Amino acid sequence: MSITYARIELLRTIRNVPNVFFIALLPGIFYLVFGAMQEYGSETAGDGNVAAAIMTSMAAYGAAVATMTIGGSVAVEQFQGWGRQLALTPMSTQGFVTTKAVVAMVVALMPIGVVYATGALTGAEATARVWVLSAAAIWAGSVIFALFGLAIGFAFRTEAALSAAGGALVILAFLGNVFIPLSGTMLDIGKLTPMYGMVALARYPQTEGVYATSAGEPLWIPIANIIAWTIILGAAAALLSRRGRQRQ
Repeated sequence: MSITYARIELLRTIRNVPNVFFIALLPGIFYLVFGAMQEYGSETAGDGNVAAAIMTSMAAYGAAVATMTIGGSVAVEQFQGWGRQLALTPMSTQGFVTTKAVVAMVVALMPIGVVYATGALTGAEATARVWVLSAAAIWAGSVIFALFGLAIGFAFRTEAALSAAGGALVILAFLGNVFIPLSGTMLDIGKLTPMYGMVALARYPQTEGVYATSAGEPLWIPIANIIAWTIILGAAAALLSRRGRQRQ
C-alpha cells in the first residue's frame, strides 16, 4: 500500500463534485425528504424514532454507492492500461488494490458522517449505543458493494458499466427495504438481495428486527445475507478478474 497514492486518490475523489453529491449529499437529501420532513418521523421506533431508522437506511445507501464506485474504478482502470503504468513503479497490483480498498472505506465514512450529522440536527433520536453500532454496521457492510463494483468493472470493463451499476443499486435499495417498506412477496424477494442484509443489520441495534411490516426478524437473517453475498461477489470478482487477464 502507498500512503501517498491513497492521499492523492482520496483528494481526487473529494474534488469530484458530482461524485461527492451522489455519494454524500444525495443520501442526506433523501433522509430529509423521507424522514425529517415527514410527520411520522417523530414516532417511536424501538430505541429511537422513525427518523433515526430512516437516517440509518439512507446512510447505508450512501456508503454502498461510495464503495461500489471506488471498487468499480479499480477494475476499469486496470483494463484501461493503468496497470501497465503502475508496473513502472514500485507498487504491486496487490498494493494498488489494497490502497483502493482503504480509499473506498474512507470515502464510505463521508455519507455516514453527512447523514448522521443531518439527522442529529433535524430530530433523529436514538440511544448512543444505536448511533455507534448502526454506523459501524454500515461501514463494515459496505465492503459488499466494493466487491459488487469490482465484479461489474471486471465483467464489462467500461465506465458506462459503472453508471449502469449505479442504476442497479437504486433497484437493489428499493428491494432492500431502504426507500419504501416492503411486505408480502416483495419483502420475501428483497431478503435475498445484497442491500437487505446490510440495511437490516444496521437498523437492528435500534429496532431488533422490527421495521414497518417486518415483525421481530431474527438477527441471523441479515448476518447470513451479508456472509452469502460477500462470498458470492468475492468469488465473482476473483473469477472475472482471472478471465479478463487471460483475454488480454
